[in-house]
This record gives sequence, C-alpha cells and structure tokens, in this order.
Amino acid sequence: MSTILKWAGNKTAVMPHLKKHLPAGPRLVEPFAGSCAVMMETDYPSYLVADINPDLINMYQQIKDNSEAFIAVAKVFFEYEPAVAKIMYYKIRREFNCFREYENSDFRQAIRFLYLNRHCYRGLCRYNRAGHFNVPYGHYKAVYFPEAEIRAFAKKAQRATFICAGYEETLAQLLPGDVVYCDPPYDGTFAGYHTAGFSEDDQYRLASVLERRSSEGYPVVASNSDTLLIRSLYRNFILHKITAARSMGVAAGQSKSASEVIAVSKPFVWMGIDYAVGRDHSAMFEVRA
Repeated sequence: MSTILKWAGNKTAVMPHLKKHLPAGPRLVEPFAGSCAVMMETDYPSYLVADINPDLINMYQQIKDNSEAFIAVAKVFFEYEPAVAKIMYYKIRREFNCFREYENSDFRQAIRFLYLNRHCYRGLCRYNRAGHFNVPYGHYKAVYFPEAEIRAFAKKAQRATFICAGYEETLAQLLPGDVVYCDPPYDGTFAGYHTAGFSEDDQYRLASVLERRSSEGYPVVASNSDTLLIRSLYRNFILHKITAARSMGVAAGQSKSASEVIAVSKPFVWMGIDYAVGRDHSAMFEVRA
C-alpha cells in the first residue's frame, strides 16, 4: 500500500524491518504522523495520530470525514493541461498561503495541500518563518492522483483519532496498553516540515520523554539517523541498524542509501515479572491499580 502523500522519510520501504519491533496492543500512538505509512501498514484496533503541522492533520481529518467529496473536488485540480500546470501551481500555492489566514474552509485547504504535495519539487513539505509553504514547482511530465490510496486511507482512518499537537502533548495522553512509535525529523537531515522545525534540543527532549514513558512500562519504538548523538540519546534502548533508501539531500555521486536505527525499549521488569515486547501489557496496569 502506497501513501496519499509524497513524503521525505516515508516508512513504506522499511516496514518489513519496523513491524518486527512493533508489539501488539489496543492502540498505536504516533506523535509524528508524516505520510501515515505506519498506520496503513499495521493493524491495531485503534490509533492516535498526531502532528504539529495543522495542514497535514486537517487533510487527514477531511478525508476521514468525507472522502468521496474530497476525491470529486480534488480530482479536478489534477486535470490542468501541462501548458498551464506551472502557472496553476503558483496560483494555488499563493491561495494556500493567503487563505489560511482568513478563509474558513478547511476542506478547500486540504485539497490545496494535496495538490501542492503532489506537484511540488520531490513532494517536499517546507515552510518559511512566516509559515508559508515555499517549495517550488516540480516539473513532472505526469502527476498521479492517489484516488485508491485516499479511499483506503479513509477506511482505515475510521479507527483513528487525529490531533494537531506536539510530541510532548501527545505522549501525555497515553493510556494503559498503548504502544508508542516515533518517527521524528532525523538528526542531521531536513527538519523544516513545520515553521518551528526540529532542533537538536528537540532530539534531547524527545529521547528524554520516551525513556520516561518506557520506564513507566509503555512499549516504545523510535526511528532516527544512525549518528553518535542518537546512539547516545537512546543508549538505554535496544538499537537495530538498518539501511534505507534516501532521495532528499543526495548530490550526484553520493550514496542513495543511509544508515538508520530503530530504537526499541527494553522489556519492562516490575516485581519480578518480565513484560517483554509483544506481550499483553494489560495485566501490568491491573496489578498497579
């Protein structure tokens, strides 16, 4: 299953590796929604999917609520003739950046966001300091309209709750039995998915919050670059090294793959009971209560 959006760091290609480390549970909590590849490739009873980017969450919510209307209107945007495609791209980008400030139309903004993502350079999602989407036109011969992916997403999304929130706020909403998966902007790579960006200080804070949640008994899995910083921050986790394809920031002659790590919280031991990854954690919370 491919995703609705083009997305730097899309997890579709590495899901065979990642799924090995995602334990069973009643709900998967993702503080970094991204392309929602993990939600689409797993089968949890429910999901809490969050992101700090309001445009991303708005689009997912609009598709969840009314996918057929979304498809009918969005498809028209993808039918512009190649001769005017570039002109239309910058017109729609201008509308997207202006209307967000005064137009009360989340539905139209969601369609514009999909259009920009599919037509911009490499599907990059980037904002300037003023909060304006500023990626240039991508010059594609043909642009794919993800109709089948939208329908599949809308069906799966009925199990999901989407919220616009940062990782700390999202992880404060954990419930007994939740499984946590974090896919933040990677250390040393592009981090401008939102105006606020994602700094090295954020990497420190996120790792600290995840370690605390892990010590409370929640199964935690996180992906990131295989760097000295990340290995240090997640030294109390089990680290699994993988190689993943990459396209962003790759110059001619450079390798089109990069090393990543999947950090997995260690089995939680409490009162002599080993709550290993993959087991039902409900008994732990019953004992605690």
